[in-house]
Amino acid sequence: MIVNFSFVLLLFISVFVSSANAKATISISIRALNRSGDSVVIQWSGVDSPSNLDWLGLYSPPESPNDHFIGYKFLNESSTWKSGFGSISLPLTNLRSNYTFRIFRWSESEIDMKHQDHDQNPLPGTKHLLAESEQLSFGSGGVGMPEQIHLSFTDKVNTMRVMFVAGDGEERFVRYGEEKDLLGNSAAARGMRYEREHMCDSPANSTVGWRDPGWIYDTVMKNLNNGVRYYYQVGSESKGWSEIRSFIARDLYSEETVAFMFGDMGCATPYTTFIRTQDESIATVKWILRDIEALGDKPAFISHIGDISYARGYSWVWDEFFAQIEPIASKVAYHVCIGNHEYDFPAQPWKPDWAATTYGTDGGGECGVPYSLKFNMPGNSSEPTGTKAPPTRNLYYSYDMGSVHFLYISTETNFVKGGSQYEFIKRDLETVNREKTPFVVVQGHRPMYTTSNEVRDTMIRQKMVEHLEPLFVDNNVTLALWGHVHRYERFCPISNNTCGKQWPGSPVHLVIGMAGQDWQPIWQPRPNHPDVPIFPQPEQSMYRTGEFGYTRLVANKEKLTVSFVGNHDGEVHDTVEMLASGEVISGSKESTKVPNLKAVSASATLMRKSESNTLWYVKGAGLMVAGVVLGFIIGFFTRGKKSSSGNRWIPVKNEET
Repeated sequence: MIVNFSFVLLLFISVFVSSANAKATISISIRALNRSGDSVVIQWSGVDSPSNLDWLGLYSPPESPNDHFIGYKFLNESSTWKSGFGSISLPLTNLRSNYTFRIFRWSESEIDMKHQDHDQNPLPGTKHLLAESEQLSFGSGGVGMPEQIHLSFTDKVNTMRVMFVAGDGEERFVRYGEEKDLLGNSAAARGMRYEREHMCDSPANSTVGWRDPGWIYDTVMKNLNNGVRYYYQVGSESKGWSEIRSFIARDLYSEETVAFMFGDMGCATPYTTFIRTQDESIATVKWILRDIEALGDKPAFISHIGDISYARGYSWVWDEFFAQIEPIASKVAYHVCIGNHEYDFPAQPWKPDWAATTYGTDGGGECGVPYSLKFNMPGNSSEPTGTKAPPTRNLYYSYDMGSVHFLYISTETNFVKGGSQYEFIKRDLETVNREKTPFVVVQGHRPMYTTSNEVRDTMIRQKMVEHLEPLFVDNNVTLALWGHVHRYERFCPISNNTCGKQWPGSPVHLVIGMAGQDWQPIWQPRPNHPDVPIFPQPEQSMYRTGEFGYTRLVANKEKLTVSFVGNHDGEVHDTVEMLASGEVISGSKESTKVPNLKAVSASATLMRKSESNTLWYVKGAGLMVAGVVLGFIIGFFTRGKKSSSGNRWIPVKNEET
């Protein structure tokens, strides 16, 4: 047999060239998802000479420029990426516009250390687009179905507010009733929205950060019976209804109070984006959901005291946040107060000389607008922004729940003597009915007391002690809760930085900003050795830790108990009890079991339920940029889950090293 060598060689060259020039392709497993949280599998093939820097970008709306991605994933997260093909599964949030997915080639020589994200990591390059997928939608274009459902109290005990988001401004309703199969009551919802021109700075008003926020709907369920479970759903006949949810109405005659309280939670995303997101927030939501389900038919609420979503001007992060909290916020009232990452902007109207370096750009140009419209708290507090933006709302307000009076304040707007907020706080505290609510809890974002090394806020703390602490002391505030510092710390009953023996005249202060954000300051070093990493625990600080978690408040007319629950195991690791007599009982047993919440009484808290849920994705710890390209690449692609093993609690009066 005679073989034509020239023909074989030509065929080999032809196959080789065809393979070398094969065009990469990308496809998706489904063209439409039903609701937020549903997953799509993105598959690719034909990626020639794959490298660690090849990446997948998420885009919404589909016409977004290449550098205006929602987020990204590296192709090397697929086990087969080295062969030029692979797949990644992603749960997605409905942004009310379609998605597309694009894959890019990015080389080491193109790494631009001047083009960075919030954590100073280089953003991926978009010069070499390899392939783009078809569009992915949510239902009927993602427009009609209501999502991001959350509840809150109003000024009337026999009501409950419900808010949600949809993609258009057509009429929508809530229908509700005491029987799941008979939602006989209804109320029309008011739709509203904000625009890009309302944002006051970048990135919120830039083409990178802005996305259409949809329509925000707000309505109130009225004439509710005390302590009764109500079923409800939101939407319309023409656009579709949500799933039926339920909540327990407030009970005007109950003396029992249950609340879950924390600050600085943020949210997690299944992709990397321009800003840091908060993996630990998933565990916080998981354990609180366990606790709510353990309550049975007891009313409760959630209190999130500032630094809510950490969107910082990237509007889709607000969507991710509300999708994450919906399982708990649609069951119990979700209350908030404003933090620096919702509000602070260079031109904010109240910026005294002593706070000029404190109030900066932390709000990412949002100037409080998404916060003000996406929530609607009791009362009518507001302050003008001094820009095109609508007034900032939800600044200070109060309500009663069982045996406790709760007061929320703003540390980002004027709180000093002579201002409208100061007068509200003074009047509110002076008129509390202590026969009905013997305990008073004040909440705000920046702490009045902390032993963290937060030197930037020193003047604010001094002004809070000067102007607000006398009101707390004179009116016998029981407990003050603060966020901002991403740690848990409990102080003695304290006034003028001096421990007292009882809470009347010396409120107990807790810092509870440990719900998600993972940047943590050091504790204050020793004054005479500031460069030595030993941080003595002052006598005023009874317990402090770097563990993530949340607090649980349970009260009746005889006792108010606050417990710190750690995220790594869902168990109680610190407890303080405040008796109506004024006595404060401090305890911090390392392995306190979660008590039974269904039997809320003088001694009740929560029963731990078995829970097998795990994080739905593992996101790497932050990148530390190396001095050489090789070190950088190794660090970038070997990010692992932050370790939660080991005991990180600090015993009372011990030194942390």
